[in-house]
Amino acid sequence: MSRRAFHALAASGLALGLSHRAHAQTADSSAPQTSLPADGQGKEPRGGQPPAGVSASVGDFGYQLAYQRAFELLLWAMPAQAIYRFRAAALEDLGLRDNDILAWSAAAPPNLEATTANSSTPYITAFSDLQAGPLVLEVPTAGPEGSLYGQVVDAWQYTIADVGPSGMDQGKGAKYLFTPPGYEGDAPEGYIHVPSPNYRIAFAFRSVRAEGKTTEDAYAYAKKLRMYPLAQAQNPPKQRFFDPIESGYQTLPFFDERAFEDMYHVFTVEPPEDKHKVMLGMMETLGIKRGRPYAPNDTAKKAMRQAAIDVWYAMEAWFDAIPKEKLYWPDRHYASLLLTDENKRFTWEYDDRIDTYERAAEYFWCTYMPTELSDAPATQYMMGLADNTGAPLMAGATYRLDLPADMPVSQFWALTVYDRATKSFIYTEEGRTTLSSYDIPNMVKNDDGGVSLFVGPAAPEGMQSNWIPTRGKRPLTALRLYGPTEDFNQKRFKLADFVRIS
Repeated sequence: MSRRAFHALAASGLALGLSHRAHAQTADSSAPQTSLPADGQGKEPRGGQPPAGVSASVGDFGYQLAYQRAFELLLWAMPAQAIYRFRAAALEDLGLRDNDILAWSAAAPPNLEATTANSSTPYITAFSDLQAGPLVLEVPTAGPEGSLYGQVVDAWQYTIADVGPSGMDQGKGAKYLFTPPGYEGDAPEGYIHVPSPNYRIAFAFRSVRAEGKTTEDAYAYAKKLRMYPLAQAQNPPKQRFFDPIESGYQTLPFFDERAFEDMYHVFTVEPPEDKHKVMLGMMETLGIKRGRPYAPNDTAKKAMRQAAIDVWYAMEAWFDAIPKEKLYWPDRHYASLLLTDENKRFTWEYDDRIDTYERAAEYFWCTYMPTELSDAPATQYMMGLADNTGAPLMAGATYRLDLPADMPVSQFWALTVYDRATKSFIYTEEGRTTLSSYDIPNMVKNDDGGVSLFVGPAAPEGMQSNWIPTRGKRPLTALRLYGPTEDFNQKRFKLADFVRIS
């Protein structure tokens, strides 16, 4: 068949098809009418503008755009902004340098202003910047002198190395080597090599005292840590330690316009990742640009302040109405402090999405998460969110928690009370933030050998030794179980709920 004949046949077929469809529409009155009148009179495009009779909900679109972007940006950057505050507080407030180590000589008092910190074991933390080159972290062997548990995280607060008996060194002691993004050199023999996706890294460890040892022993064990540049590995400098037990340490993130200046200090340093480029583009519309001075205009500053305030309220509302599937037991009012993603990890990054909202909620009330949560974690953290009636724990009220004598732990338990507003310790005259099973000899016991703990502004009569003061703050309670047994991990044991008594 010639090309001319083929085109003629195709044209006739097309004409026949159009004729057939036109006939079908004539025969079926229900078929859609899509043709326009010849003169176009009386018709409008189907789309292209809002419905008739409506109007804009806002008058200042510059502010509205800035507010919406600022709100989403803070949700997105919650992990990074929170860990940056730890670094800034050490370097700016305490005058420390990268590779200096903060080691508490005792369990943390209220002047450690940190999100849901524990006050049962001494902390150790430090910071470094891999722009200066690869870094060595020497971790001592776990044993009769003590052990360390904790994480090394990157600038996104994602764990790049678990440390200690349950970590990469398995408690055997090790030299970790952390290398910066794009590093192509070989790691020397004898190091655990950890490539970092970001330049700035941080660690937080707990120094756990060995059996028969004291808090002072745990502090001495912590000071076996060493942190120095690989370039100085042949002759490491003397390690500098700082004890913040008296001076305090103010690490809490900001929920006002200062949060965005913190973002600037993070994202002008760290290499941009493809998955974050949309958000980095949003930052630029607020005047936060890589390699340029921090210069948001007045509209952006106003929007950023209100957006940060609203993020705090949004997160609080999320926990007040926490999804029921997040509760540890369906008929109790506790949630684990470690609320993972669907993969039992702490990134909320999936093949098809990043869930910035649930990720923000977790990093809103917790820092330094492990890489993933096992089915039998070494520590369980039960956060009390409501009383036995389902009513949220409130400021000014007094609550009772009954604990049996045979708590399902192989080591010890500890109840800590935080200010719900800040997620940090409450300053009180008593200075008491925690009661633990170590305190039982000094407590009033129940007939069954268990104890009742009281949380509120004043102790019930005769119960001062069983009481944690709240000074009228709204409480956020955390019952930590160190060495939880299989009964707990398999949920065969259930905690009683808090009961309001006044």
